[in-house]
Amino acid sequence: MQVSNEELLHIAKLSNLKISEEQLDSYRLNLEDILNFTEVIKNANVDGLGETIGANDSFNVFRKDEVKEFKDKEALLQNAPEKERNMFKIPKVIQ
Repeated sequence: MQVSNEELLHIAKLSNLKISEEQLDSYRLNLEDILNFTEVIKNANVDGLGETIGANDSFNVFRKDEVKEFKDKEALLQNAPEKERNMFKIPKVIQ
């Protein structure tokens, strides 16, 4: 698929990208490669393939949320910019 410099500049304007004259050819060739590859994917033979959500059966595994006592509180707080009553002191986030 061919992309004109005018089309590329229009897309760049919509994307808020600043493309110099020296970069036009490089960007245009990259965009043409991407568009040509989408044509390859669009025309790929998928007959007999089932719907796939992911490549494998893996899923997010979260650890159990449990409270753990930390013995050396001073070591934990040693890098805190500010601390108060053995806790990290952070800026107020709700007015």
